[in-house]
Amino acid sequence: MPPFLTFVARVSDGLPFVASFSPSQENLEQQKMQAKDILRGLNSNGRSVAKMSIETTQSRIFHYLIQENTVYLTCTEQSYPKRLAFLYLEEVADLFLEYLNMNHGSNYRSVLETTARPYAFIQADPTIQRKQREFMDPKSSMNTNKLNQDLSDIHSIMKQNINQVLDRGEKLDAVGEISSNLIHESKKFKWGAKKLNWWAKVNTYGPLVAISLFVIAVLYLKFFY
Repeated sequence: MPPFLTFVARVSDGLPFVASFSPSQENLEQQKMQAKDILRGLNSNGRSVAKMSIETTQSRIFHYLIQENTVYLTCTEQSYPKRLAFLYLEEVADLFLEYLNMNHGSNYRSVLETTARPYAFIQADPTIQRKQREFMDPKSSMNTNKLNQDLSDIHSIMKQNINQVLDRGEKLDAVGEISSNLIHESKKFKWGAKKLNWWAKVNTYGPLVAISLFVIAVLYLKFFY
């Protein structure tokens, strides 16, 4: 089976630029929803790793690749070679950049940053569809040659579970709220500590100051009155 689906999206907000789906008879609605959730949560902690594999509970696995604030995401069967999946994403990235250069020239980065309409580059879908068909059979001579020539280390690619990824946004929001509360409480504590410190100094030096003023007053009255 080829990659079931492929999304190209903006990392900063998850806006999909183009989506491509294999012409299989399988229902991919759950994978589509999961893919969109992954895209929306990519930048929830302010940064994302360049490559990641995300396992699901249905013998499917997501892989994504990030280049220049653009994420390339696909979903395959668990048995599909991981190295081949990332080679597919790299070739999709090359094709998408080629498409952008042809249609927008050197200004394509600005176009990607300012685009507000989802699927604004859906015209690139037929090109991605052709690339999907090339990667349909991982045992084909072409894909076998690609794997033999590829020297990348897939063991260094981070791997997570889909539940970890989808829960991350909520957990990070909770952490942010806790952090804000801690900052607020620390400011209150700091002010309270300063107040206590001031009163401690008053209690320590207040009697000495009072006695000194009393002695000065007595001497003043004795010698000048």
